[in-house]
Amino acid sequence: MFQRNVLAELDKWRLSDKRKPLVIRGARQVGKTTLVHRFAERFEQYIYLNLELSADRKPFEQFTTVDQFLEAVFFLKNRSYRNRKNTLLFIDEIQELPEAMNMLRYLYEEAPDLPVIAAGSLLETIFNQKLHFPVGRVDYLVVRPAGFSEFLEALGEVQALEQWNKLPLADFAVERLFQLFHQYAIIGGMPAIVQQYADHRDLTSLKNLYESLIAGYLDDVEKYAGSQSHVQHIRHAIRASYAEAGKRIKFHGFGKSVYGSREMGEALRTLEKAMLLHLVYPNTSAVLPLLPDTRKSPRLQVLDTGLLNYSLGIQKEIIGTADLQDVYGGTMIEHLVGQEMLSTMYGALSGLHFWTRDKAGSSAELDWLYPWEGKLIPVEVKSGATGKLRSLHVFMEDAPHRMAVRFYAGGIQINEAKTMSGKTYFLLNLPYFLAAKLENYLPWFNDQVSGITNA
Repeated sequence: MFQRNVLAELDKWRLSDKRKPLVIRGARQVGKTTLVHRFAERFEQYIYLNLELSADRKPFEQFTTVDQFLEAVFFLKNRSYRNRKNTLLFIDEIQELPEAMNMLRYLYEEAPDLPVIAAGSLLETIFNQKLHFPVGRVDYLVVRPAGFSEFLEALGEVQALEQWNKLPLADFAVERLFQLFHQYAIIGGMPAIVQQYADHRDLTSLKNLYESLIAGYLDDVEKYAGSQSHVQHIRHAIRASYAEAGKRIKFHGFGKSVYGSREMGEALRTLEKAMLLHLVYPNTSAVLPLLPDTRKSPRLQVLDTGLLNYSLGIQKEIIGTADLQDVYGGTMIEHLVGQEMLSTMYGALSGLHFWTRDKAGSSAELDWLYPWEGKLIPVEVKSGATGKLRSLHVFMEDAPHRMAVRFYAGGIQINEAKTMSGKTYFLLNLPYFLAAKLENYLPWFNDQVSGITNA
């Protein structure tokens, strides 16, 4: 079933003995509502409230006690109140009614046996200052665009998915998985687009869907922004974000605009809260804790690489290329690897990290950092000889461990590498399409390294 990975996270929440009402976060059109409808099949009863509908808002506006509220909801939806423990209550578009947000607190305190999920469009809630989340009384789950494994599932590529999940990956599966990953690289992970392609296998039929998604985000701004100048700033930020994605950016004049740092900073941070993009600030240390330096220029990561490819007009460039590193100067595959790494992160505070050293005459920058077992694992997205990984060598000079990762257009290999001073470390080379499996491969890599050093 499409969205299987997120459904597994919902099952963990359902079975937890410390369950709280769950707020599902995510940008528009990442499949939040469809996901909960599918999850509801686990329950004997399901109540769906859409607060854009006046009839579904009434119980929130008229209640005096939690019990009265729940009795009214179960009555209006023709469900048995006695069976509420086996009922999923889903409050959709919760941003439409401040009283509904407050109700989550009361449901947590007075009806903990009732499984409750809420979802909404964060773009609206940002501009509605009346809305306040009940801190400490709700759990969060972030829903992002479909990852490569979900793409395989949607296409019915059962055998490919089975091989992708094996650790380590067999050599015979590499070529076929690269072919499928190139398709995913072109299309991206927006659920409606993935489903359309799965149903029709026609790239040309996707154009209207891409246009509709982007237009929808622009229309959201028009509808909910507080002032006309704010509308203009955010609309420009959305349009320009695709051309600037994967790069380090400056707020002043962002996207070749005449806008200043304050206007563009506010617009981009608004879009980040709406989860349409991420501003990834660099770390400057090779050891924990992660401490992004917000004084330095951030790297821009947009919601979906498929939207990026369509906006830039580089989809045809991807078709037939032997190495995705050759597309758009390598920026597209670095962005996609970041998206794949992010696809396995469901926490509200999870995010991407990268490293830089800005010194005169010796600057260096790594594509990504991955915290694991008390270590910061450097991640590069590059093809070519290991000797060309200069920034990686610089990072490993200061790292208190000997593990590094590279994603490239090849199979699984472990190489020994040396820094400029002669420090030896080990480099795990993985095909691009295993980026979402990094957490699984690091323990295996650690065992392999231990075996080599103890031999």
